Amino acid sequence: MGEVQYHIRCQPGDVGEAVLLPGDPGRVESIARLLDRPRLVARNREFTTYTGELDGRQVSVCSTGIGSPSTAIAVEELAAIGARLFIRVGTTGSIQRGVSFSDLVVATAAVRDEGTTPGYVPLGYPAVADFELVQAMMAAGRAHNYRIHAGIVRSHDSLYSDLHAESMPRREALEQALQVWHRSRVLCNDMESSTIFVICSIMGLRAASVLTVVNEPGEEDIDPKRVASLDLTPMFRVALDAILTLAPVKA
Repeated sequence: MGEVQYHIRCQPGDVGEAVLLPGDPGRVESIARLLDRPRLVARNREFTTYTGELDGRQVSVCSTGIGSPSTAIAVEELAAIGARLFIRVGTTGSIQRGVSFSDLVVATAAVRDEGTTPGYVPLGYPAVADFELVQAMMAAGRAHNYRIHAGIVRSHDSLYSDLHAESMPRREALEQALQVWHRSRVLCNDMESSTIFVICSIMGLRAASVLTVVNEPGEEDIDPKRVASLDLTPMFRVALDAILTLAPVKA
């Protein structure tokens, strides 16, 4: 327990009880600047970690990279050195009308359409966010007058699978699958939330996810320039405001 963690290269005392988890290492410093006295703790592979203070409380930011396998590694290793509360802050693709570009989505639960969590527990086990964290983030979003939604998201592994559906039967099968999620009122797609929820539930830790929408429903292509212009600060503030409202988590 006292050793440096193999992948994130952090050790006990390096991180706070609460950790924000962006996928992109390039977003870590932007979040860290919202903290008091931020400092770089470690940078290794896809994992960049900063720690600072939020109203006197130690808070960290650690990137997870893209997808569930590396996210699971980050959560496991952060938990091993004292982290107890995890909030994913990332981007998402909407699949519902009314959930539009730049809106925020707070995940209440996640479809486990990825290959990592079955290694932990059967698929019948739900991937559910911490109820109090969901409430706190929704309250924070409303207090800031952000466009914010709460609901189920879908976490999956194959971002570009539809591009390789060359045969008509395969393409039709993919379209039917998407229609199922749309009919089931799943709000959007990401690649990490379900893994964070499942691992934290099993370990008795708190987990949540707040996402920024990067498309309009029905858009087949996402404009990289438009996404680059997005201000992600509202998402970060919602997560940090929620942390401030909650008491420390008991180990």
